[in-house]
Amino acid sequence: MGELFRSEEMTLAQLFLQSEAAYCCVSELGELGMVQFRDLNPDVNVFQRKFVNEVRRCEEMDRKLRFVEKEIKKANIPTVDTGENPEVPFPRDMIDLEATFEKLENELKEINTNQEALKKNFLELTELKHILHRTQQFFNEMEDPNLLEESSALMEGSEGGRGAPLRLGFVAGVISRERIPTFERMLWRVCRGNVFLRKAEIEDPLEDPTTGDQVHKSVFIIFFQGDQLKNRVKKICEGFRASLYPCPETPQERKEMLAGVNSRIDDLQMVLNQTEDHRQRVLQAASKTMRVWFIKVRKMKAIYHTLNLCNIDVTQKCLIAEVWCPVSDLDSIQFALRRGTERSGSTVPSILNRMQTKQTPPTFNKTNKFTSGFQNIVDAYGIGSYREINPGFVTLCMFNMIFAGRYIILLMGIFSVYTGVIYNDCFSKSLNMFGSGWSVRPMFGPKGTLDGNAVLQLDPAIPGVFGGPYPLGIDPIWNIATNKLTFLNSFKMKMSVILGVIHMIFGVSLSLFNHLYFKKPLNIFLGFIPEIVFMSSLFGYLALLIFYKWTAYTARTSKDAPSLLIHFINMCLFNYGDPTSKRLYEGQVAIQVLLVLIALACVPCMLIVKTMVLRRQHLETGPMFGSILWSHLLHVHTPVLTLFLLSLQFDFGDVAVHQAIHTIEYCLGCISNTASYLRLWALSLAHAQLSEVLWSMVMHLGLSSRSGGGFFGLAIIFAFFAVLTVAILLVMEGLSAFLHALRLHWVEFQNKFYSGQGFKFVPFSFESILEGRFDE
Repeated sequence: MGELFRSEEMTLAQLFLQSEAAYCCVSELGELGMVQFRDLNPDVNVFQRKFVNEVRRCEEMDRKLRFVEKEIKKANIPTVDTGENPEVPFPRDMIDLEATFEKLENELKEINTNQEALKKNFLELTELKHILHRTQQFFNEMEDPNLLEESSALMEGSEGGRGAPLRLGFVAGVISRERIPTFERMLWRVCRGNVFLRKAEIEDPLEDPTTGDQVHKSVFIIFFQGDQLKNRVKKICEGFRASLYPCPETPQERKEMLAGVNSRIDDLQMVLNQTEDHRQRVLQAASKTMRVWFIKVRKMKAIYHTLNLCNIDVTQKCLIAEVWCPVSDLDSIQFALRRGTERSGSTVPSILNRMQTKQTPPTFNKTNKFTSGFQNIVDAYGIGSYREINPGFVTLCMFNMIFAGRYIILLMGIFSVYTGVIYNDCFSKSLNMFGSGWSVRPMFGPKGTLDGNAVLQLDPAIPGVFGGPYPLGIDPIWNIATNKLTFLNSFKMKMSVILGVIHMIFGVSLSLFNHLYFKKPLNIFLGFIPEIVFMSSLFGYLALLIFYKWTAYTARTSKDAPSLLIHFINMCLFNYGDPTSKRLYEGQVAIQVLLVLIALACVPCMLIVKTMVLRRQHLETGPMFGSILWSHLLHVHTPVLTLFLLSLQFDFGDVAVHQAIHTIEYCLGCISNTASYLRLWALSLAHAQLSEVLWSMVMHLGLSSRSGGGFFGLAIIFAFFAVLTVAILLVMEGLSAFLHALRLHWVEFQNKFYSGQGFKFVPFSFESILEGRFDE
C-alpha cells in the first residue's frame, strides 16, 4: 500500500556509455524497463542523426516481415506463439537477418508471380473450354429453322445485304455477368440492330488470378456481316473488357481444339497444385519463427532509435545519455549496465552519474495486476503531480469503483453483498435470520387491525420484541410494509449526506500531507486550516445534527422532531424568529451563530490574506535577490541570467485572480458537492424499486401457480427473470453506479487535494513496445 500512497522518487541521471558497449547496455535497460531517455538532440533532424541508417535497415526488415505475415494470413496459416522472448541480436547479426528476409521475400514474390501467371493461363484455358462447349450448342441451335429465319431477317437490313448470299462472321468471348445488359444495349445501338447475340451463363464462378476473388461470367457469340461491323463489335468488346478467343468454324476443328484444351488444363492443374504445395511449405516454415523475428527486429529498431537520442563526444568513443529513473531502482540499473558491458566484451565500464536539476520529474506509480485497474481510474482523471498524494491508494481501500478488471469486479461484488446485508435486501426479498422485532397481532371484527386494512403499515412507535435496533441490517418485516419507502427514504438520504461529508473532509485532510511533504507552511495555515474549518463548521455540523437527532428522539417522539433541512437553512440565513422551528438542544442558536461566523471568517483568510502574504514575501525577498543579481552580473551566463530574472517576476493580479477562483470554487463547491452525494440515495432507491418490480411482475407469476404444470412454467419464468436481472440490475445498474461513483471520486473528492498536472513516466521498455505491436 505504501507505494500507492505517493509516486516514486525520481532522479535525473547521466549515462556515459562506450561506443562498443552502448548497444548492449541500452538493450539491457530495455529489458529492465526502468529508465526514460531524454532527447539530447532536439534541434537535429531525424535524418541527420548518427544511427539513421541502422534504423532504416530495421524498418526495411520490418517491411519484409509484414509482407511475409500478410501472405501467411492470406493462406490461413496460424502463427506459432511459443512465448519465447529472444535476446537482442548483436549488430553484426543484422547482415544475416537481412539476407534471410531478402531470400524469403524474393522466393515468395517469385512463387506468387509464377502462380499468378499459371492462374491467368488456367483462367484463359477454362474460359476457352466453356466457349468451345457453348459455341457448339449455339451452332446446333442455329440449325433450328425458326432461329435461322430470325437471324437471316436480322441481317437483310445491313448495307449490301439485299440480293447477296448470306455469309455471317462471328466472334466469341467471355464477359462479366453484370455487364451483359449494358453490353447488349450498346451492341444494338452502335450496330443499329445488325448483329445477332447469343449468350449463356457459366455456372461455376471463376477465380480472378490478380485478386483471388470469385467472379461470375457469361459466354457470348456475336454474328455479323461485313468487316465494318466486325471492327465495331471488337471495339465494343474491348471497351467492356470482354475476353475474345479464337473459335474454329467447323465442328470437327472445335472438337479437336476442345480435347487439346482439356489436356492442357489437366497438366496446368497439376503444376498449380505443386506450386501451391511449395508455397504452403515455405509459409508454414516461416510461421514458426515469425514472432521471434518480429521481436528481434523491433528490439533492434528501438535500440537504435534510443541511441539517436544520445550525444556523442568529440572523440566519437563515448555516448552520453540523460535518463529519468526511480531512485529505488538505481542498483538494478547499475547491474544492467554492468551486464551490458560484459556482454559486449568491452573492458571500460559504463558510468551512471546522478544530476541535480530543478526540472519537474515525471510521475511514476508502481503497480501490479491487482492495483493497475485502480490506478488507471485515477490516471484517466489526470496524471498526478510529482510526489503528491496518489488517490489510487484511497480508491483501492474504498472498494466503491468498478472497472474492466477481474479484481475490481470481485471487490465490487463483495461490497454489494455487504450493502445487501446492511439493507437486508436480496433481489427485493429480505432474509429473516433473527426473526422480526415487531409484534403485530391480527385482530378481526369491525375494529380489527387487518379487517379494515388491505395492506400492512408499521408504526415505528410500537415497541418490538428486541426493544432496540435490529441486530444486523434492517428488520425483514419492512419488506412487506407499504410505508417501507417512507421509512427508507429518510434513512438513505441522511446516510448519503454523512458519507459525502466524511469523504470530502477526508479529501481535504489528505491535502495536509502534500503541504507537509513539499514544505509549504503558508498553504497549511492559509489554505488547509481555513478549508477544513469551513467544511467542518457547516457541513460537519450538519452530519453531527443527523447523529444527534437519531439518538435524541425515540420512535414515539420522532413525530415532534424538527426538520434538519429547515434548521440548516435558517442557520445559514441567521433566521431564528420562526416560532414553528423547534430547537434541538439548549444553546443551539449561540453555537450555530458562532459556527457560521467562523466559516465566514475563513473566506477572507483564503481570499485576501494569502494573496497579501505572498506579495509581502515577494517585496521582502526582492532587494536580497537584487543585490545577489548585481554582485554576480558579470559572472552569470545569459541563459542562467534569464532564468534568474524570471524568478523575480510576480504578477499580483494573476495571483489574486487565481486565489479568488480557488476560494469561490471551494466554498460554492462544498454546497454543490454535498448535494451531489445525494445521488447515492437516488441510486439506492432506484435499484430497490427495479428489483421489486422484477420480482412482483415476473417471478411472482410463476410462484402464484398451483397447477401441476406450474413447475415447468416456473422454470421458464425463472429463466426470463434471471436474464432481466442480469441485464438490468447487474449490467445496466452496475454501469450506472460505476459512472456515478467515478464522478464522485473525480469531482467531489480528488479536487480537494489532487492537482493532476504531472506527466507520466514512460520508460524505455521492450515489453511495452512489443505489447503495442502484437495487440494491434
